[in-house]
Amino acid sequence: MKKEKKILIYEDEIHDEFSGITRNKIAIDEHFRYINNNIFYRFFAFIVYRLIMTPVAYIYLKLKFNYKIKNKSVLKKIKKQPYFLYGNHTQVPGDGYIPNMITFPQKSYVIVSPENLALKGTRTFMKMIGAYPLPSDFHATKNFINGIETRLKQKSVITIYPEAHIWPYYTKIRPFDYRSFSYPISFNIPTFAFTVTYQKRHWRKTPRITIYLDGPFYPTPNVNKKDAAIILHDGVIDAMRKRSENSNYEYITYQKKEIIHD
Repeated sequence: MKKEKKILIYEDEIHDEFSGITRNKIAIDEHFRYINNNIFYRFFAFIVYRLIMTPVAYIYLKLKFNYKIKNKSVLKKIKKQPYFLYGNHTQVPGDGYIPNMITFPQKSYVIVSPENLALKGTRTFMKMIGAYPLPSDFHATKNFINGIETRLKQKSVITIYPEAHIWPYYTKIRPFDYRSFSYPISFNIPTFAFTVTYQKRHWRKTPRITIYLDGPFYPTPNVNKKDAAIILHDGVIDAMRKRSENSNYEYITYQKKEIIHD
């Protein structure tokens, strides 16, 4: 018997979550250590990220999705300088792996919700593989921003999923807020966009992944920060929407819930 295609019903493109992962809530306060300069920590962080995470990311993405990255040559335009990377949020655990493959040999730090560090005994490991949690309150924000500045000075990459919530295998680009683009404006460095697209494979049900890179997008000079963030947001989301048209297969279908009014 042929299995029917999975259908997910959503109400809100901005706030609905379909990852299927439930985690305990934790607080990232002013005492959270974003930067650890201990020599032993740095040594093991290198081992975990480069000798464990990178091979696992490649093998997983290659075996499951036969992934390809298109237009990666655009990264050569900035000659291994730091940058911000924005992408669509459509895979568990793939979205933790994809930036690793895009930014190699530079290290990518992925801005995540605090819940990603909630699993007991895994906080240090998650930090070593590049998880960079959002602060939970105003007092923690200074350390958060200072940590980003340090990573950029180290020529690392900061990855952001502006859609915030995971919609597995979604083939379009959901609306997202311009405020997440304040970071490249504040630090005055370039931005790149990546778009994960899905193509049908005849010999396997799960689709093939093709990732498209676009950029660099630069902050617009001589405008206020809000307008610059809006301009940058518009350029990135337009590029991602155009690239998303390269998807030709819906592994999961998303349907909006009909609201019946009396």
